[in-house]
Amino acid sequence: MGAMSSSEISRLQVCLRRLLGSPGLTVNAPPRAGLSVELAVNGEVVGTVHRDEDEGEVSYAIHMTVLEEDLPPAK
Repeated sequence: MGAMSSSEISRLQVCLRRLLGSPGLTVNAPPRAGLSVELAVNGEVVGTVHRDEDEGEVSYAIHMTVLEEDLPPAK
């Protein structure tokens, strides 16, 4: 997994906002080297984004975490 440039992070944010219909979504650079790029919605971190390059093709994988305590009550 490779590091992402600030240009990639910005372009990925534009793409994900459009794909997911969420203008409050942000892709945030890690605060220091070695940490993951974070995916947030309205300021709340919901996951991480990882860059992969295989045979010259670049892709991005999102790992999203939803806590059970954030789910609405069971009926």
